[in-house]
Amino acid sequence: MALPPQAQATSSGDTAPLSRRLRLLLAASAGLPVAALYYAQPMLGVMGASIGASDTAVGLLPTLTQLGYALGILLLTPLGDRFDRRRIILIKAALLSVALLLSGLAPSIGLLLVVSFAVGLTATMAQDIVPAAAALAPERERGKTVGTVMTGLLLGILLSRVVSGVVAEHFGWRAMYLIAAASVALSGLVAWRGLPRFRPTSTLSYGALLGSLASLWRRYGALRRAALAQGLLSVGFSAFWSTLAVMLHGAPFHLGSAAAGAFGLAGAAGALGAPVAGRLSDRFGPEVVTRLGAGLTAIAFATLFATPWLEPDARLWLLAGSAIGFDLGVQMTLVAHQTIVFGIDPAARSRLNAVLFVTMFIGMAVGAASGSLVLARWGWGAVTVLATTSAVAALLVRLAPGARTAR
Repeated sequence: MALPPQAQATSSGDTAPLSRRLRLLLAASAGLPVAALYYAQPMLGVMGASIGASDTAVGLLPTLTQLGYALGILLLTPLGDRFDRRRIILIKAALLSVALLLSGLAPSIGLLLVVSFAVGLTATMAQDIVPAAAALAPERERGKTVGTVMTGLLLGILLSRVVSGVVAEHFGWRAMYLIAAASVALSGLVAWRGLPRFRPTSTLSYGALLGSLASLWRRYGALRRAALAQGLLSVGFSAFWSTLAVMLHGAPFHLGSAAAGAFGLAGAAGALGAPVAGRLSDRFGPEVVTRLGAGLTAIAFATLFATPWLEPDARLWLLAGSAIGFDLGVQMTLVAHQTIVFGIDPAARSRLNAVLFVTMFIGMAVGAASGSLVLARWGWGAVTVLATTSAVAALLVRLAPGARTAR
């Protein structure tokens, strides 16, 4: 069967500018699956009461989903270099829709736990879409394209909790899963109609693909610097968000989970800066943007040192402003890092992206664990120290002389 014109261009290496419609399709196709990772978090209480599960059992749902996603990035994302990415995206969209549907229909916690892991595995279609966008875009527009797609992905993460909380409150938690299943299925249908085929860039076996991840890490200093800097930024990012609700619940705020969730909207405002970061990367170079983003993140976290001297209302405004600032900085740096990584070796984009995101997830796990520990032992001021220190360390990585070299 003949390929559509854009598919022929992609296969032949022609890099014509992407249409606005295709960029929006890629952004939506990245945001909807990754949102599925977070729908359950605001609904855990009502889910447990509905199916008669203990708090401990229900608490495993987001853990298994995140575990599935991390393993999926490591074990499935490299396949994008070996097979047609379009086919992988469509298969994952179908499987994710089924997993979400089963979640909405699950009669017991046992099935919910199993399908939550499957949701995490198949939601990694978002990590197939970003390299696909980089492959489709001409080099002069790669940063802009990656930034647009990452905006969709990040908005999916940041708004998912707000949407699921509202839907669950008015229509029940099962309705949220059914709506999510339908939205992913529709996204898959649109992708089937709108995405071109992608020519595989590697003939390595599956085992060799996984083994090459370590080889890529050793070979490319640019990859190591990008992954390390983004991982350090993720430590502070995760430490803040994983402890915010606990801090707001105590004195002097005494605010509930809804207030903590509302801070996600502040983070969403920061995520809208991703396309700007992409354009800046195209114009001035991604290395410059990584330093700007890491510096902004460090400054935003450092402003939180002023909280002990402010009135409670002023503290909340400072928290919101800091959230906008550091989220913008983290997302700017991520877009720039992806632009760097995708330019290292076009034949290994899926594997390079996997290395970057696995390292980022390690940083987030370290941040969540260490943030909770320092909050319990030394208070919110120690969380601020941790977040600021990790951001400054990321900036130093980007300012190191070796960071200015391409490889």
